[in-house]
Amino acid sequence: MAAPINVALIGYAFMGKAHSNAYRQVTPFMSPRREPRMKVLCGRTQSRVQAAARQYGWEEAATDWREVVARKDIDLVDIATPGDLHAEIAIEAARHGKAVLCEKPLANSVAEAQAMVDAVDAAGVVHMICHNYRRIPAVVLARQLIEAGRIGTIRHFRGTYLQDWIAHPDFPLVWRLDKAQAGSGALGDIGAHVVDLARYLVGEINEVSGHLETFVKERPLPDGKPGRGTVTVDDASMALVRFENGAIGTIEATRMAPGRKNANRFEINGSTGSIAFDLERLNELEVYLEAEDAAVRGFHRVLATEPQHPFVKSWWPPGHIIGYEHTFVHTIYDLLEAIADKRVPSPNFHDGLRNQQVLAAIENSSTTRQWVSV
Repeated sequence: MAAPINVALIGYAFMGKAHSNAYRQVTPFMSPRREPRMKVLCGRTQSRVQAAARQYGWEEAATDWREVVARKDIDLVDIATPGDLHAEIAIEAARHGKAVLCEKPLANSVAEAQAMVDAVDAAGVVHMICHNYRRIPAVVLARQLIEAGRIGTIRHFRGTYLQDWIAHPDFPLVWRLDKAQAGSGALGDIGAHVVDLARYLVGEINEVSGHLETFVKERPLPDGKPGRGTVTVDDASMALVRFENGAIGTIEATRMAPGRKNANRFEINGSTGSIAFDLERLNELEVYLEAEDAAVRGFHRVLATEPQHPFVKSWWPPGHIIGYEHTFVHTIYDLLEAIADKRVPSPNFHDGLRNQQVLAAIENSSTTRQWVSV
């Protein structure tokens, strides 16, 4: 019997939970040589990582990531830490010949992202960045409609990602509000998803004009510590973008939109039709096609739960919706297939580097108040 793929997950907060659940759920779909074995969960605090390992189903708990990535019995290193650790862990894992999955954004700078790409390319290992929204059936359907020419020549992309979890000025100064750890604020945290979807659906971005804003410049220190600290990242970002294929677009990300919990949306307009998507209704795609009869022409809802829609046939009968967690299952499934087949899946570190270059250009443009080439 073929050996399973032994996994080490480094980081065990929100994304660690999502990845852990995905490994458990994907197992029944895998052949023996593709089956994940949840070997080691690695975090900073022994007691907490042990508790998380028991809760999530990992065989072992560890606190020394360097020791973990050097282990001969580890095949895949899954990085779900704050951004300031991505590059160091990924480079070391590649040096030891491990396949690497890394959360987005790939790094805290273009230089770090380039070093990560160089490391995985030099080592010849499988690598992937976790942009799970590429694996929503309705989003993949949107790409299929675009590639088939159903909406014609793309002219507009409008993408927004709106949240409200730091809108109150008394929300504490957590690591995501510290540039040294997070790299950027709304721009990299959620704007990276919009950038990646824009590239996935429309094409490469070659020029941007961006603006970043920090509305709450000081916040209470976390964990009940006295005093306040300086917010060193953006609360909100927006950009005008030009695509290589001639399309134009807007990209907006904010964590200061009261009432918006996870409003990741896009609309794409072409010469013969339009498509629109909202993550909070992730099983649906809105479609408008000029080719339809004029008497019934208009936006209509496609429920992307039919067997012919991507990924759906592995789950439920038509009309039975899937959820956010399934996007991670689909991501892990494709990664494990790629590891077994010894090929690099998509999106990979090269996509992560390109996304990082777009994010850096938006930040640069905000500083210089000029259009910046990517």
